[in-house]
Amino acid sequence: MKQPVVSATAHRGPRAEALPRMKSTSTAEHLLTPRMREVLERIRRAKVPAYHTLSPKEARWAYNSAAEILDLPRVPLARVQDLDIPGAGNAPLRARLYAQSHERLPVLLYLHGGGFTIGGIETHDSLCRQLAQRSGAAVVSLAYRLAPEHRFPTAVDDSFAALQWLASQAGELGLDGSRLAVGGDSAGGTLSAVCALMARDAGVELALQLLVTPGTTARQDTPSHTTFARGFLLEAEGIDWFFRHYIDDAQRDDWRFAPLNAADVDGVAPAWVGLAECDPLVDEGVAYADKLRLAGVPVQLELWRGMTHDFIKMGRAIPQALEAQASAAQALKERLFP
Repeated sequence: MKQPVVSATAHRGPRAEALPRMKSTSTAEHLLTPRMREVLERIRRAKVPAYHTLSPKEARWAYNSAAEILDLPRVPLARVQDLDIPGAGNAPLRARLYAQSHERLPVLLYLHGGGFTIGGIETHDSLCRQLAQRSGAAVVSLAYRLAPEHRFPTAVDDSFAALQWLASQAGELGLDGSRLAVGGDSAGGTLSAVCALMARDAGVELALQLLVTPGTTARQDTPSHTTFARGFLLEAEGIDWFFRHYIDDAQRDDWRFAPLNAADVDGVAPAWVGLAECDPLVDEGVAYADKLRLAGVPVQLELWRGMTHDFIKMGRAIPQALEAQASAAQALKERLFP
């Protein structure tokens, strides 16, 4: 039997029991930190429309308008370059390269979150700049094609095509494709886990898979999906809305949608897994980290107490976002600069 390798850390913050109650159907509100609870209250007061009440086009506009309000200012870097990368079927995909120098750097392919339906390069610009600055690696953010115009498995195929291109052609960008990682948040975390499996099968060497609050199951049937169904930013109706646009119900057991269903994960790249305690996806994130660990894959599991989904993009308001960015960047540094 393979020897499990795992490092797990739970990051604690002050609780919010003394704060006024906010609207929620859950009794788990006391788990939130005061600052996280304040952010949720501000969002509620702003009467931001829920994505599931909008069309995909309207939801994209709303997300693009608000995605970086709580992010850190966009840090200047020596190199920020827009480019095209071939996706599935050689379809040209927009991408953006971030680097703090013009040296021949290792590279992280970053896959943004947004339920496979919203989000893009602009919504995750600040985060990608932070990862590039803090890690010293280059970051390439990919605009994979979105649902419902491009349903499953287009996002998977686009992401892996871009990863393969970087592995073989990063030299065209002055980067080192032999030192390569893949990562992303939420839906992008799912895509990253899937790409790591596909890379193993295709013989593409990866130094790290960076999974931020990933989805990994076929159905929303874990306890955390019930506990944090409403009132914790990512809500059950929103998850249903995203997945209805992305995938047919009959396809949801496919491991390319639910990597926890993969037959085996032996030999995949080492993983950094960053989770939020008050996130409907937390249980499946832990389950996937356990699956990797039991297959002998090195796993660094980080759990931030009192945080919700998407907290890593709230650096202006939430100190734990800065901790998570630093931890992810350190993992990149250690694996890409051995």
